[in-house]
Amino acid sequence: MKYITEYRDAKLVHGVLEEIRRTVTRPWTLMEICGGQTHAIVRHGIDQLLPREVELVHGPGCPVCVTPLELIDKALAIASRPDVIFTSYGDMLRVPGSGRDLFSIRANGGDVRVVYSPLDAVKIAQQNPDKQVVFFAIGFETTAPANAMSVVQAKALGVKNFSILVSHVCVPPAMHAILSSSVNRVQGFLAAGHVNAVMGYWEYPPLAEKYHVPIVVTGFEPLDIAQGILVAVQMLEQGRVGVENAYARAVTRDGNLPAQQVIDQVFELCDRKWRGIGTIPLSGWRLRPAYAEFDAESRFDVSNIETNESPLCIAGQILQGLKKPHDCSAFGTLCTPEHPLGATMVSSEGACAAYYKYGRHMILEN
Repeated sequence: MKYITEYRDAKLVHGVLEEIRRTVTRPWTLMEICGGQTHAIVRHGIDQLLPREVELVHGPGCPVCVTPLELIDKALAIASRPDVIFTSYGDMLRVPGSGRDLFSIRANGGDVRVVYSPLDAVKIAQQNPDKQVVFFAIGFETTAPANAMSVVQAKALGVKNFSILVSHVCVPPAMHAILSSSVNRVQGFLAAGHVNAVMGYWEYPPLAEKYHVPIVVTGFEPLDIAQGILVAVQMLEQGRVGVENAYARAVTRDGNLPAQQVIDQVFELCDRKWRGIGTIPLSGWRLRPAYAEFDAESRFDVSNIETNESPLCIAGQILQGLKKPHDCSAFGTLCTPEHPLGATMVSSEGACAAYYKYGRHMILEN
């Protein structure tokens, strides 16, 4: 615990914040890509402690939030089948589809189970040979190795009644989409440390050079985040572009090579639609032909799915850093964790959920 508590030391954090105040001379807008970082920032009030010249906006690094509505509706259709055991991480159960969620499927008799690993789903498939077992494989590069390994293991064990519904997306293409937008506000990035722990940061220098921005690999504790902001502000003030690693205790340039190898073995790049943002070319993964038999989307007839997104939800603009949760007219009133209009209110990494959980809506009311 020694090393964790050091990165939560309030005196050290305030010292870094004071260094930011001494460094900044003009307004800068930074985006933290990761929803986990968003929650840490809001929980500890880091954004409110920063000098007014430094604004943090929240990015699309919440895999639950960016899973497209039609794919959620496909998951609901599959989970409703009497011959299916549908497995997922817990934060997907409350994500609204066009008219219901996985919790309501389970309440109506569907066999929907929360698992802590896709390998648990493979075991469930072995224990239930008369059922089709589906795992909802969502996430960024962080969860991709385990999801890939579940397919490798199922194939090695000859488990024929297991499949995954794939919604994997990648961070660098999303950063490219944000930076290339005509309405972009982002001048620097705090990169997601856990993604970089898997993939390294070798993909980032071309992005930094192309768009002339600093990218700082950043951790999740208050001191990590403050140091990441300081490095980004120093780079901006000095006119430097490039990539800096402020999370060296967990991240290397090359990343976890065995994890990258299993991802490449099982998945191939494809265009992916991001909820609230749209299709980003080559921004996700799908199963390679050698593993196509484990593709739940092909195994089940869910092609004719019509979606109905709430017209009040501005999650897409929030995920692009254009607006913040309190800019939404429904935030905290028509949209709450108990009655969400969009995924950003129910995901454990959603920006709206962070603002609601830590009382930003009550501050606004007062």
